[in-house]
Amino acid sequence: MSSGSTPTVLYNGAAIPAAAIPRLPIERWQRAVLDAVASGGRVCAMFGTRGEAGRPLLTAVVARDDAGMLEVAHGEVPEERLPSLAQECPEVHLFEREIAERLGLGLEGHPRPGPVRAAPGAEPVLGPLDFPRVEGAEIHEVAVGPVHAGVIEPGHFRFQCRGERVLQLDIRLGYQHRGVERALLAGPGKRRIHYAETLAGDTSIGHATAYAELLEGLGGTAAPLRAQALRAVALELERLANHTGDLGALAGDVGFLPTAAHCGRLRGEWLNLTAELCGSRFGRGLVRPGGVRFDLEPARVERMIARLDAALRDVASSVELLWATPSVLARFEDVGRIDAMVARQIGLVGLAARASGLARDDRVHHPSGMYRFAHIPLSIWRSGDVFGRAWVRWLEIQRSAAFVREQLAALPRGEVRGEPPRPRASRFCVSLVEGWRGEICHVAMTGAAGELAGYEVVDASFHNWTGLALAMRDQQISDFPLCNKSFDLSYCGFDL
Repeated sequence: MSSGSTPTVLYNGAAIPAAAIPRLPIERWQRAVLDAVASGGRVCAMFGTRGEAGRPLLTAVVARDDAGMLEVAHGEVPEERLPSLAQECPEVHLFEREIAERLGLGLEGHPRPGPVRAAPGAEPVLGPLDFPRVEGAEIHEVAVGPVHAGVIEPGHFRFQCRGERVLQLDIRLGYQHRGVERALLAGPGKRRIHYAETLAGDTSIGHATAYAELLEGLGGTAAPLRAQALRAVALELERLANHTGDLGALAGDVGFLPTAAHCGRLRGEWLNLTAELCGSRFGRGLVRPGGVRFDLEPARVERMIARLDAALRDVASSVELLWATPSVLARFEDVGRIDAMVARQIGLVGLAARASGLARDDRVHHPSGMYRFAHIPLSIWRSGDVFGRAWVRWLEIQRSAAFVREQLAALPRGEVRGEPPRPRASRFCVSLVEGWRGEICHVAMTGAAGELAGYEVVDASFHNWTGLALAMRDQQISDFPLCNKSFDLSYCGFDL
């Protein structure tokens, strides 16, 4: 047990000895979390395991964006119950429910206790779902899902409405729970990268990069500089494809077909650029611990730059139609608003946080890989509505395209693959990557032989589904597709 009494400082992608992390009594651990959040920190991971003699051991990782560092501490739970912090610190409400569900703890004082997802191997529970209800005259419920029309993953949405106005939206996920974190521990090792690439299918590069940088941190190594540049190119192409597709989908949700049609096609241009890089439109097979599997020769670099410039011109002409059309702006503005105070309280990350005025971007505040050497500007808006989330996407499209062009034009020389990292014994590491939705957090611990002894994944969707629920309050129920697409969260990235 560490003799320290305060959280240990560490940095993105840099491992520390596991013994350096203090183990605090649960009351002191919770006070440390509250103090960290009150002084500007944010919880990027909180999870529980069974320690010595099967006793619950909690871990919190707090990000200090202003200082570019992280803090970590363990909390020892002496009994099979967990007093909740959610009333004082709303951003931990889902983390606490997940801990209680995973470890079988009694969760005391939580405002909305209940399951997050089924435990691996658990039998499904049939029967009515326990949803809070709004009582009063003219109140009615609208239930949507979990099976939806079209090709879409399952999730259940329960609207409590008065007329067309939504008073409360409750979201129930977990139908896609696959036990990926347990599979990452179980191995075999060669399968792990494929699990990482498919944690959330539209974020293959983001999760694969987080996994690779985590293993490199545990092994005390780094990918060659040229490989880091190619990873960053692929990550920004993933952002470009998804942002372009989302702007087209938002246009479709308000019946504005010119942008909807063009952006649907142009999303494919960014995906085809990724295929030009590695043969897969979604980047599968590119990122590996120790580097990347594919390189670019000068002729292909020139071809990619020409295609990049052409795609950006076409996207600009299509997207600018949105901002020049009053009927579109009337549907985007003041719909699904989340102000900065609420965004901070619930722990929003990524583009949803930046659209509400929060400066949160791991490429800037916790840079890793090529982002340590190449700056990319923050894209921030302050309206916190559908327009803000759409506008931040457009800002990031322009800046990501400029970044990709810059990296392609000046790729470092050298190899693209080093030796596969060998994790060292008894280490703890956190890997943060700014995926296109927002922060991707991978946490791992190694045992006495260097084997993976613990693995935790937090996708941006885990933080942001609460934001969608709050964005729908006092909105017309017909605004749900528009609000939903403005966040565009992942079901399987949440369910893991």
